Amino acid sequence: MKSIAFLLAAFAAHATEPLNDAAWLSTKGKLIFHDAFEREEDGNLAKAIGNGWNSATADRVPKIKMADLDEGILKIASASVEAKHAAHIHHEAGFTDGGAVIRLRFPGLSKAETLQLGYVDRETTTGVHAGHLCYGILSQSSITLIDHKTGIMNLENRKRRDDAASKKEKIPADLEALLKTKSITVPHKADTEWHELVLVTEGDEMRLSIDGKLLAKHNSEGFAHPMKRWFSFLVNNTVWIDDVKIWKVR
Repeated sequence: MKSIAFLLAAFAAHATEPLNDAAWLSTKGKLIFHDAFEREEDGNLAKAIGNGWNSATADRVPKIKMADLDEGILKIASASVEAKHAAHIHHEAGFTDGGAVIRLRFPGLSKAETLQLGYVDRETTTGVHAGHLCYGILSQSSITLIDHKTGIMNLENRKRRDDAASKKEKIPADLEALLKTKSITVPHKADTEWHELVLVTEGDEMRLSIDGKLLAKHNSEGFAHPMKRWFSFLVNNTVWIDDVKIWKVR
């Protein structure tokens, strides 16, 4: 029979195991959307990807294909210069707590490949630029989690920043201090392999994992917004997406 000390040690070891958010979503949540991109897209315009996806930027450059479905892969190549905006592609989500699981790859076509993914609510959010709530940003050298709702996309904060910039002044010290609390950045070295990325919100916490390993988490009040209405990608150059699942926990 195992000793009480052994059982307590085993319990303690289990309690300190890293949180697996893919398992959390699948065991606690409901799958509300899945796309493996096994089809052909129809043209270049906003709804060309199909299956409910929409591009907020495609109609700006109707002659340039920014999203190509190729052998089950969504290949995004942003016409950022021509569109005067990074490619913005989104799908309905609809949860308070939950998240997305995606397979992605930086194909190595640009030295500055990045992916910003996260949540938007333009219907019920007031006082926030374009309904931007919160994002995870995967770059070549780091991962950032950021609360935009109560940070820089808050219209009052944004105006104070822009007013200071127009006067070529530093942003007010209290605003600078506030914005520092709204994000966290950790080092991460990107590569050109396929990876599974999980981005979740639970209460006022956002977490990002890659290949089952929790790499970043942060707490900020904007993460607790009650309706993550859209799941969105913001791509400034190139990224490939192989699979997307959106889960609702509550």
